[in-house]
Amino acid sequence: MQLKRVVVTGMGALTPVGNNLSEFWENLLRGVSGASPITRFDATRYKSQFACDVKNFDPLAFFDRKEARKYDLYAIYGMVAADEAVRHSGLNLEQIDLDMAGVIWASGIGGLSTFHEEVAAYVKGDGTPRFSPFFIPKMIADITAGHISIRYGFRGPNFATVSACASSANALADAFNYIRLGKASVFIAGGSEAALTEAGIGGFNALHAISTRNDDPATGSRPFDKDRDGFVLGEGGGALIFEELEHALARGATIYAEVAGGGLSADAYHMTAPHPDGLGAIKSMRDAILDAGLKPEDIDHINTHGTSTPLGDIAEARAIVNLFGDHAYTISINSTKSMTGHLLGAAGAVEAIATVLAIHQSMVPPTINHFTDDPEIDNRLDFTFHQPKARPIKAAISNTFGFGGHNVSILFKKFSGK
Repeated sequence: MQLKRVVVTGMGALTPVGNNLSEFWENLLRGVSGASPITRFDATRYKSQFACDVKNFDPLAFFDRKEARKYDLYAIYGMVAADEAVRHSGLNLEQIDLDMAGVIWASGIGGLSTFHEEVAAYVKGDGTPRFSPFFIPKMIADITAGHISIRYGFRGPNFATVSACASSANALADAFNYIRLGKASVFIAGGSEAALTEAGIGGFNALHAISTRNDDPATGSRPFDKDRDGFVLGEGGGALIFEELEHALARGATIYAEVAGGGLSADAYHMTAPHPDGLGAIKSMRDAILDAGLKPEDIDHINTHGTSTPLGDIAEARAIVNLFGDHAYTISINSTKSMTGHLLGAAGAVEAIATVLAIHQSMVPPTINHFTDDPEIDNRLDFTFHQPKARPIKAAISNTFGFGGHNVSILFKKFSGK
């Protein structure tokens, strides 16, 4: 069958470096770090006492108090990001077929703060089971997809994807494929996460996964730097409007990029560590390139998973060199996690937005916080350290990898007309 073409017509972002799309992009280009000391709870007894939180955000600016009580923070982040994406796309909900409009929304963890609050209240009580009737609906990882569909009346495919830190990249891949196959014309796809809780920080500390650079939080996330000591926990949400090309053209939509390919793979190696040679990453990137009908030398930019973990950065850099060969040294590589921190299940969507904007604006955001080259990493690669880089980008890959060995690469390309 003839596959349909898919384009990006809208985006919304609620992140540690900006509470909307324009702030997010502007601060990425400025190299702003979203890391700061934790104020949401007393973190003085934790190994990590800082994170990349969403700042100056009041849910009551978007929901009335009674309504806000029904949602976990991760769902609030998701609905706010989705609302901006719908507005940014210019979709007229009265003029589209709502049966052909769907929502695929991701979260790696779901309502962690709700779970913590409800169980803590029970433990502190007299043993009488007093739980909120909203406990389960607030906590489950699929509920944001449902809330978004209810909000806009989208009656097409509706579900959640969960693959740890690759979750929202999986959501984008699924939305892309549903539209290509003619199962829908429009999708709101993305993800949100709000794991900045006592249990979230404590759990990742126990894994030795997050930075403990408490004396200098702004430089805690150091992708590809020799002295990196883990990622910085982030939170927020990112939403993209994926639309079938003819549907977008018929309504005169602005097209920011074309979604050209997707690659998915498993490391089949370890619960939390990547394959040391990046075999899963090679497969996901290679499959995305083949899916798009391109060649490795067509890729101009890669927004890496680039978490700032000791093993992950080495494996991904090796994968890029092994897949692209000499062309690897001409690719503008970056890690926006150096600024946003790691948004877990929302990372894939937020970084896909950065990739789309890089194509649309012909500008690659920097990788900040690089101080010392790592001899285990091929430093001939262009990691776009310190400053943004202006360059034309015809095709770019956004990589997202998750605990469990899940790998997703989404390939976007500059829209060049019919």
